[in-house]
Amino acid sequence: MASIEEFHEDFLQSILSDAESRALLKAQSFFEIVCEDLVSVGDLTNNYSPAEYIKKGIEAYGYDYDDERKILTILNHQFFQDNIIQTLTKGQIETKFNRLKTFYKKSTEGLYKEMEETSEAYSMAYNIYKYVEKKQLHKVRFMVLTDGKATRNLMELPSETDKDIQFEFRVVDIEYLHNIYQSESKAAVSDIEVNLPCLKINDENNSYQSYLTVINGDLLVSIYEDHGQKLFEQNVRTFLQFKGNVNKGLKNTIEYKPEMFFAYNNGITATAESVEVGSDGHLKKIKNFQIVNGGQTTSAIYAARMTSNLDVSQVAVQMKLSVVKKTENQDDFISKVAEYANTQNKINNSDFFSNSPFHKDMKDYSNRIYAPAIGGSQKRTHWFYERVRGEYLNSQAYLKPAEKGRFINENPKQQVVDKTLLSKTEVMWRRRPDIVSKGAQESFKKFADEITETLEKDNLAITETYFKDAICRVILFRAVEKIISAAPWYDGGFRAQTVAYTVSYLSALTLESGLHLNFDLIWETQEIPQSLIEMLKLISEQVYQKITRPAAGYANITQWTKNSMCWTSVQEIDLDFPDLDPRLFIDRAEKNYQIKESKGIKVVDKGIDAQVFVLKVTYEDWNKLYDYYRNYKGIKNLSSMQLGVLEKMASGKIDLPSEKQSKILYQVYSSAKSEGVNVN
Repeated sequence: MASIEEFHEDFLQSILSDAESRALLKAQSFFEIVCEDLVSVGDLTNNYSPAEYIKKGIEAYGYDYDDERKILTILNHQFFQDNIIQTLTKGQIETKFNRLKTFYKKSTEGLYKEMEETSEAYSMAYNIYKYVEKKQLHKVRFMVLTDGKATRNLMELPSETDKDIQFEFRVVDIEYLHNIYQSESKAAVSDIEVNLPCLKINDENNSYQSYLTVINGDLLVSIYEDHGQKLFEQNVRTFLQFKGNVNKGLKNTIEYKPEMFFAYNNGITATAESVEVGSDGHLKKIKNFQIVNGGQTTSAIYAARMTSNLDVSQVAVQMKLSVVKKTENQDDFISKVAEYANTQNKINNSDFFSNSPFHKDMKDYSNRIYAPAIGGSQKRTHWFYERVRGEYLNSQAYLKPAEKGRFINENPKQQVVDKTLLSKTEVMWRRRPDIVSKGAQESFKKFADEITETLEKDNLAITETYFKDAICRVILFRAVEKIISAAPWYDGGFRAQTVAYTVSYLSALTLESGLHLNFDLIWETQEIPQSLIEMLKLISEQVYQKITRPAAGYANITQWTKNSMCWTSVQEIDLDFPDLDPRLFIDRAEKNYQIKESKGIKVVDKGIDAQVFVLKVTYEDWNKLYDYYRNYKGIKNLSSMQLGVLEKMASGKIDLPSEKQSKILYQVYSSAKSEGVNVN
């Protein structure tokens, strides 16, 4: 794992590369990257919106509203952009927080009335005014983001109270960002102090340790109040509010029969990195506490207490806590717990997207396919697919200097594509700019739903052609960002929404024409043709004019762009494009042939991969699998043919398995592994 200095160096390079490829200011890139990470770990919600407002003595760059906990967060930053980690001084922090407080105070007094209605800052100031007016605030968090390092006493500043609203002050520095990077699950650590009687279930020889306990409703409310969505970062569901029958039942039980909650409710399943048990046998501390199943129960109890003002002190919730000894096994363990748990509401298959074969396919193509050399260079490079932020840096962690240099040359920073960016560009091209405008997490969920459904129908859907086309859509996205930033009509607001709607409009245009955009042309040159740039200039200007003039009843442009009606109105734009380059588009039949051919190649590749994999498995493991299934311990019994092939492989009667035998053996191995059989 990289040190904080190595992480800082890579982090700065990420910002410089991102700023250059997207025509952003470096400080703007820093702010966006950090906020995306904070959303992913639950420090900010999906309601987060960037919005810059700077005047003398006032400074704010974005805001977030947790509508369940009634917490407003207003953001500022101190970006040093220095090769050496700088120290954030007390004076700098006080200045940043004072400017945030001034912005909040003026917003509550009607600052929005002095602003241009089409600006992002107008929406921020207006919403803050309304939150206060409607008494929808319990707490205001002033948050400063920095690539520097703050001393501990500055990280934990005392809170204040103003008109019954609590003010909290928080610094997110390079150490905190490094902690996010260090956790493979990207979960911010939630350490909780408790005093819970518990029953230890299994012995120390198990790969995980389990405890049964009961947690009080008041304590659960307190934990959720302190940690919020960070508790559920690894969870597969979000709170559905009191809409379904189950949730109404939870509320009714809390209100009328709290003593029966333990009997009626399935309780909570949680995981931890480690626990401390006192001499009295009680749990005293739970490190990296994560609720895997039971997020709905937790949120229901919290909402009953904070929103409905119900007494939850008599509510007792059973909790099953598992401590996973090997952190590298945590993701798989959590996924299996969530999948097999007796859940209260249906969970879609896409909720397990982190384990989807999509990622394996994308990673394989990322490692194998070279991008064409461009600009007279003989150097060929890869587009690096990063499933988890930090994977790019981890890949270099143990390389010698010469090897590291070679790795960076073959995988340049500007060609790193993470799953969040990919999902955003794919959803744009799938013509849902309204979803993209709701934020990265909503885009990711939508993409996960659609890709999961696609793979259920066709497991060969993610081909080499798909990989190249997806990368071209990333290139298109970055090009549109640059076009808009440099446009004479652009005044600095709603760029992200304009980009999303521009790309979606282009996609809709090609779909209606019966043609396909020629992504091969983009792939071969690794850039957007000039004729397409001219098209995008026309589209983007009209899109901007359209989305910044919302329909009646939608004064808030940010909210308007999240509405499907906005997309309907943008599709009404009628443009003429003179002298289109015929190379830009290809016939649909030609594209379908490319896809079919690519699937054929993938079938061959998968057969070869299965044969190679099977030959790497030891006879000892094949014997272990044969004994397992022969004794009918498997969740799914094998057919006589499958068992026969497994028996021959285990006894050494098959020296070189055929493609068909390899496929059968691979399926058997994968099935047993998923059932928990201990094989390498």
